[in-house]
Amino acid sequence: MEVTLVGTGTPLPDPNRAGPCTLVKAGENNGEHVLIDAGRGCVMRMPLAQTGPAFLSGLLITHLHSDHLTAFNDIVTTHWIATNEPTPLRVWGPVGLKHYVDHILLALGPDMKYRMDHHEDLNWEPVVEVTEVVPGDAFTIGSMSITCHETCHAPVEPTIGYRVESDGKVVALAGDTIPCDGLDSLTKDADVYVQTVIRDDIVKTIPIPRLQDILDYHSSVEQAGQVAAKNRVKTLMMTHYVPAPQPEQYPEWIAIAAKEFDGEIVMGDDLTSVTV
Repeated sequence: MEVTLVGTGTPLPDPNRAGPCTLVKAGENNGEHVLIDAGRGCVMRMPLAQTGPAFLSGLLITHLHSDHLTAFNDIVTTHWIATNEPTPLRVWGPVGLKHYVDHILLALGPDMKYRMDHHEDLNWEPVVEVTEVVPGDAFTIGSMSITCHETCHAPVEPTIGYRVESDGKVVALAGDTIPCDGLDSLTKDADVYVQTVIRDDIVKTIPIPRLQDILDYHSSVEQAGQVAAKNRVKTLMMTHYVPAPQPEQYPEWIAIAAKEFDGEIVMGDDLTSVTV
């Protein structure tokens, strides 16, 4: 499997980082493409990862925070206009996702009509198949077996982490969370563990209440390392960096995680990738 950090950003706009979004490729010739979350600008990054909305086998949503969903409407529209026949966009996510998707499609209604009125060969509306999942659920996408695990991002509830297995390899994709039992089961013996992280030591020094508020529901770099070590992860892949580091600062972040975890630690710009 190939794991690519399509977007490593946060709710704070950054011209160098798309919003949180991760791509997993698996199957024959890595022909199965699954996207996890849909942060702002991710559709612009996807061609650089040799994919696009029309190539997706599935889209997994961890939770309904806006920064993980900003590009959802772009994925729906681009998937629709880039296919030559009615082709479902298959989406999985927590309870509440169906309500969200219904309203996105309602908002896109005028655009759908404009395009179908103008293009004779575009005579169907976007087909979005939504499956709401809860912890313990399991499903398959091609060669990928996926299980759903509870994470903790309260008061955002529910939140889901996805454990993706293919060809004997495991990728654990946690989304926004703090350490919890569900995160342990999600990451146990994973080949790659993708975790959103904050530098709590830096954030604590910034006298802005809304930044202080993020401290109690995001994993710190140290906590990500601790979870990786506790659950015998092989590679920790960090993303969703707060505050966004410059490339020359990456070794400092990695060193903090390395105090807790002696496996491989990966972080970087958008499109950073590992293969297992």
